[in-house]
Amino acid sequence: MSESLPPVAWHISSRSSDGGGSCVEAGPVLDGSGRVALRHSKAPDAATIVYTRAEWDAFVAGVKDGEFDFSTPA
Repeated sequence: MSESLPPVAWHISSRSSDGGGSCVEAGPVLDGSGRVALRHSKAPDAATIVYTRAEWDAFVAGVKDGEFDFSTPA
């Protein structure tokens, strides 16, 4: 049984090329937990992934450091 997700303040990147129709949305879970939720904008009622604040901060730091730039060889 999956837990019910509290409200989320969803955001779509301003870099989305199609105005938000086919991208990932992320946002803080509005329950004071610091968690961050992720979903596909075309399927808002489908599965949502929820990360702890520490997990999200580690991911963002990795993005800023270029760890997920798969367009260039490692």
